[in-house]
Amino acid sequence: MTAPPSDPAAQALAERVVARMLEHDEFSRWLGLEVTHLAPNAATVRMTVRPEMVNGFGVCHGGVAFSLADSALAFASNTHGRLTVSIENSIRYPAAIKPGDVLTASAVELSASRRLAYFDVTVRNGDGETVALFKGTVYRTSRDLFEHETKHE
Repeated sequence: MTAPPSDPAAQALAERVVARMLEHDEFSRWLGLEVTHLAPNAATVRMTVRPEMVNGFGVCHGGVAFSLADSALAFASNTHGRLTVSIENSIRYPAAIKPGDVLTASAVELSASRRLAYFDVTVRNGDGETVALFKGTVYRTSRDLFEHETKHE
């Protein structure tokens, strides 16, 4: 789930944040999402497209790929430990996604200011073909994700 950290404290915080997020994330569990790589401001997640995720044309519903990319964005953008929320997202689908495809979504921060950050998320199938391109903008609140724990320690 992790990469060799360049900053061990930042890596430990990223892992703690995402573990906490996953404890309460029923939707990611329903997707069958697995975090395969995690680093500060980056995350890669994987899932398999199940039959109930297919639309009337026999391909994966676009909302499933969007949700996978959105989850990767959420994990990557919260790794610094402040509550971060998505404020604008868009997606393109350059190739069809089929039932049984194993999808991998990799989110990486492109740039950030004190309050806003911009991410690219690329979704690929098991053959490495790009099947979705997602862009996300997030707002970084001032709320510490672990504020209640630090006040009681």
